[in-house]
Amino acid sequence: MHAPPTAPRTRRRTRAIGFAALAVAMLMSVPTAQTAFGEEVQAVPGGGDLGPNVHVFDPSTPDIQGKVDEIFKKQESAQFGSDRYALMFKPGTYDNINAQIGFYTQIAGLGLNPNDTTFNGDVTVDAGWFDGNATQNFWRSAENLTLNPVSGTNRWAVSQAAPFRRMHVKGGLNLAPDGYGWASGGYIADSKIDGEVGPYSQQQWYTRDSSVGGWGNGVWNMTFSGVEGAPANSFPEPPYTTLDTTPISREKPFLYLDGDDYKVFVPEKRENARGVSWANGTPAGESIPLDQFYVVKEGADAATINAAVEQGLHLLFTPGVYHVDETININRADTVALGLGLATIIPDNGVTAIKVGDVSGVKLAGLLVDAGPVNSETLIEVGPENASADHSANPTSLQDVFVRIGGAGPGKATTSIVVNSDDTIIDHTWVWRADHGEGWGWETNRADYGVRVNGDDVLATGLFVEHFNKYDVEWYGERGRTIFFQNEKAYDAPNQEAIQNGDTKGYAAYRVDDSVEQHEGWGMGSYCYYNVDPTIIQGHGFKAPVKPGVKFHSLLVVSLGGNGQYEHVINDVGSPTSGPDTIPSQVVNFP
Repeated sequence: MHAPPTAPRTRRRTRAIGFAALAVAMLMSVPTAQTAFGEEVQAVPGGGDLGPNVHVFDPSTPDIQGKVDEIFKKQESAQFGSDRYALMFKPGTYDNINAQIGFYTQIAGLGLNPNDTTFNGDVTVDAGWFDGNATQNFWRSAENLTLNPVSGTNRWAVSQAAPFRRMHVKGGLNLAPDGYGWASGGYIADSKIDGEVGPYSQQQWYTRDSSVGGWGNGVWNMTFSGVEGAPANSFPEPPYTTLDTTPISREKPFLYLDGDDYKVFVPEKRENARGVSWANGTPAGESIPLDQFYVVKEGADAATINAAVEQGLHLLFTPGVYHVDETININRADTVALGLGLATIIPDNGVTAIKVGDVSGVKLAGLLVDAGPVNSETLIEVGPENASADHSANPTSLQDVFVRIGGAGPGKATTSIVVNSDDTIIDHTWVWRADHGEGWGWETNRADYGVRVNGDDVLATGLFVEHFNKYDVEWYGERGRTIFFQNEKAYDAPNQEAIQNGDTKGYAAYRVDDSVEQHEGWGMGSYCYYNVDPTIIQGHGFKAPVKPGVKFHSLLVVSLGGNGQYEHVINDVGSPTSGPDTIPSQVVNFP
């Protein structure tokens, strides 16, 4: 879709019925399947092993530290490499472990509760590979573990696309690299930090549905929702934006062991959540046996993946890189598509990588979509155009679903993510048009739009979108909400003319369409670093209609080192940035 509607949309919601019963019926194992012409074909088998890139440990495994170190050595600086790994630890206690986590590496416990798997040691991310600068520590994760840090404080110095989920740290958590070099923001969810979290040099951070023993400081934008122990709302000084609860949340599905059997646990949706989901032991939700999943391994094609979904199987992508020459279509309610080890999907020949039907309860999680060299009109679509079904009881969710355009090689896409379905939850996404690596440049990795939301009642918790040629986020649906937004405008704009938007200087980072009557956002920042032409002026970071139902809280814009300037924060409101300082211009509430 090149030109979305600018007039108000009339959308009648219809309630989807019968999907749960249909899903149960389709999950029955069958030996064969039929094509549209009635021909019988071999059914796709469910279950099986997890492939060569999933390393499973128990406390008796010899030389765990040696194996973890071996993988870290390969992945420490492999920012655009093709290897993917998942390090999975069975329930038990592991002594004297320091698991350093590099690129495309997931570390996770295999218990149903984080306290089932305990390290007397650390899970560490630092930035020695990049001279103490953590702003490129992307694409890795830690999940479902309890840590007793050796020094009393665990170091997790990351930036985008590096979630810290379902973790219990029996001590403090340091989010800065050794030496307190730069770090540019991250995400914590469903975690308990007994001690203090020290952001130090972290420019921005979002924490959701967690518990902390304290929070040390803030630089530009620290946002909390549903966090026990969070600092009081005080933006802009200190720059804390705090919501007592998260309106709607559902934690990410995860792999675990039930005895000797692998299952995937799918947590229930929570409303007005506060604190971790596992505080009382077993969390609320559903367990799905592995034999109800097609375990996708490198070399699998889109036709087989689609056949598995049509047959009634869920999808578990093992760590790897997957080229698809046709769209992965998920049209069955409640389907889980879970990636391990930053499983990566590359669409070939300009196809859309993933399309979700206008059905309820689909869970996309733990996937990286990497644009191919032939332009894709879209990379991920949630719901078809003009989707209208009511999914409020059972929303579709995207969690730790990341998009990359360029960096690992040339890539192009007109719009990265389009959300047409109502009630969708976007929980932690980084949608990134590359500003370094290989295959990037103003036209080389052309990508005009990052995220476009057409559906009503869509909630984004942790929305990171950066460097698009035009609008980074456009919102057309009613009653949309965003809690925490982090953005950088495209560094590589060659001159003012290249970003000119009619009479407006530049495209807003986040634009709410004039047709929208209700929208709300909290804790939202846009930054510019026009290093090719530092004289570029950005008219504003945010654009929205001035209406009683459109509200923003805790907005800021920053000029990094004076490379480019903003004239306003939102519309024509807010003071300009000026000079080389990085002191943000802020608007506490709009209007």
